[in-house]
Amino acid sequence: MYPLDRRTRALTLLRAGSKNIDVSRLLHVPPGTVSYWKHMDRVKRNAVPERPRCHRCDNSPLDRPNYAYLLGLYLGDGHIIQYSGHRVPSLMITCSDTWPGLMDECENALRTAFPRNAVCRVRKKGAHNVKVYSKHLWCLFPQHGPGRKHNRLIALEPWQQDIVDAYPWDLLRGLVHSDGCRVTNWTTKVVRGERKRYEYPRYFFANKSDDIRRIYTGTLDKLGITWTHCTRGGKPFNISVARRADVALLDEHIGPKH
Repeated sequence: MYPLDRRTRALTLLRAGSKNIDVSRLLHVPPGTVSYWKHMDRVKRNAVPERPRCHRCDNSPLDRPNYAYLLGLYLGDGHIIQYSGHRVPSLMITCSDTWPGLMDECENALRTAFPRNAVCRVRKKGAHNVKVYSKHLWCLFPQHGPGRKHNRLIALEPWQQDIVDAYPWDLLRGLVHSDGCRVTNWTTKVVRGERKRYEYPRYFFANKSDDIRRIYTGTLDKLGITWTHCTRGGKPFNISVARRADVALLDEHIGPKH
C-alpha cells in the first residue's frame, strides 16, 4: 500500500530512536502501520525485546530484600488499577514531594523489581505517583482487590511471609516510608520544684486497615520491639514505638524520611 522508500525511511527513523507517533505524523502513515513495520523489522533482525519475566509465573529470580521494601510501600500508599483502554494494569505508589529522597528510593525499587518495564512519575498536587505497567503486578501483589484496603482482607501468602521473615527490616522500612514518620515528642516534668521540658524521638505508623497494622506489629514483635496503640479521636489507627533502645534500632535500620 505504501512505496518502499517510505517504509525504508520510516525504519531508518525508528532505528535512530524516533517515536512511532512522530514517524506516523511525518510520513502520513497510520500509527498501527508504523508499529507493524517496527515489529517486523525487529523480528527480521532478531531484535525483539525479551518479554518481562515473573517470579511467580516462571520462577525468575527476585531481589527479595527489594521486594520486601516494595511490598511495604504498596501496602501503605500503593494501588493497582487497569483502565478499560489499557492492555495491562499499572501500579502507582503515591509519594509526597516533601520527601524527594523517598521518591527516588521508590522509583529505584520499582526499576529493580521490573527491570524490563518503564517507570515514570505522574505529577499530582503536592505529590507524584511513581508508576509502572506490567501484566504480572497481580502475581507479585496478590493483595490487590476491589475497593479500599481497609475494607477487605489483607493477608500475606506463604511465599511473601517467607520473604518478610527473612528481611523484616526492609518491610518495616517500606511501611514507615509510606504510612509512618519519626517525630520529636516533648513533655514537662516537675523536678525539685522546677518544671522542665523533656524531648524524645518517637516512631508512628498509622493505617486504617486492621490487617496491615497487624502485619506491622507482628513484624515488630518478631524483632523484639515494644510498641503501643496510640488512640486518637477514639480510633486506634496509630502504632507508637517510643522506648529509647527500640527507637535507636529503628534509627539504625530505617531513619527519618528525607
